[in-house]
Amino acid sequence: MAYPDPAAPRLAALAALLADETRAVFCLALLDGRAWTAGELARHASVAPSTASEHLGKLVAGGLLAEERQGRHRYLRLAGEQVAHLVEELAGQEAPCAAARPRTLGASGADSALARGRTCYDHLAGRIGLAITDAMTARGLLRQDTGFALTDAGLGWFGALGIGLETRSRRPLVRGCLDWTERRPHLAGAAGAALCRHVLESGWCERIGSGRAVRATADGERALAARLGIDPATIR
Repeated sequence: MAYPDPAAPRLAALAALLADETRAVFCLALLDGRAWTAGELARHASVAPSTASEHLGKLVAGGLLAEERQGRHRYLRLAGEQVAHLVEELAGQEAPCAAARPRTLGASGADSALARGRTCYDHLAGRIGLAITDAMTARGLLRQDTGFALTDAGLGWFGALGIGLETRSRRPLVRGCLDWTERRPHLAGAAGAALCRHVLESGWCERIGSGRAVRATADGERALAARLGIDPATIR
């Protein structure tokens, strides 16, 4: 069959890859930016290792995941920032025909933790990510009027924190990434990734369990209040 648009088969193939719920669970888990073993992903999705292996093979073949083998272990990660951006944006879309599932207390708690703060591949999202983005914009460190861009003051702010920025990378220094819980863009790109690493390595935020939810520590609340004027109550 000849299609009027040559992109149609590619779009259909991509949609088919993400149409399976187990594969969707894998992709969402990998939004934490880390590499997971096939066994870890199988346990996370509550499926048999053989089932996980079949689904992971399809995701790798379809270009959504990249794999690396070390000894007996097979590590999987998202194939890149573009894939992460796609998964995050699709996760924020409401499917009007989807039947609502009963919410358990545990599921509601997990949703609340993700809404408060999480990693979106390699940058911060949720209320914590938005609070940082808004505070940087209000202080003239970040511009959003013509797309995301760091000001000279913003570059100096990163330098004062000792955060090095790779300005020669092919990756955009900054860009907006639509936050699926807040429905507004948060800071992404090389600067967003560098800031996320600093926040985690400095102990300003800590991961919750093995997922991608994060929360601000007491030291982090004080640091973000001092450096960006963020009210701790807004990120708890």
